[in-house]
Amino acid sequence: FSGTNIVQAQFSKRERICKQGENVSHAIYLTDGTAKLFIEGINGHNIILYLMKPPAYIGLLSFFESIHCTYSVTAIEDSKVCMVDLDLLKQLYLEDHEVLLKLNKAFGKSVASIMNKIICLNQKNIRGRIAESLLYLANFYGADKYHLSITRKELGEMSAISEENTVRLMTELRQEGIINITGRELTIVNKPLLKKISELG
Repeated sequence: FSGTNIVQAQFSKRERICKQGENVSHAIYLTDGTAKLFIEGINGHNIILYLMKPPAYIGLLSFFESIHCTYSVTAIEDSKVCMVDLDLLKQLYLEDHEVLLKLNKAFGKSVASIMNKIICLNQKNIRGRIAESLLYLANFYGADKYHLSITRKELGEMSAISEENTVRLMTELRQEGIINITGRELTIVNKPLLKKISELG
């Protein structure tokens, strides 16, 4: 790779990495930090499709289909990315079998995450959706006790629930002894029950 084909960039916490509707010129690869991928809805009502941590491709869903980003990505914490010229990546995709397999695997993972989100939002009530999001975060962080790096508003955006209802539901789950919250530290106390709430929706 030549220096003109690849650009490395740093993004501060809450800084926009790519914006819905912008032209796609590079494939972006998250190398450090965490980010959220979301759809910008009407009147500021966003839906977070999933969170990302390295290694993760950003912009893969617009790789061949569209010249515009179909979603936005914002850094949740200070992050670093590697930006690869789209034409170069397309060339590698067609010529290098290993690159093709890796990109197809990443693409499939992204699509599966979005399909799961659609099913959750369509079939579960708000209590089931918030339970699903808390379990998703436990899996994302790899522990049942984790620092909540997203805001209550963002947690609501993961579940398509208003911030007010998110706060109310979190309070209910805490009062029922299912979760515990101390500051930004969240602990899933009764995971089997939380899974049941998520499954029954």
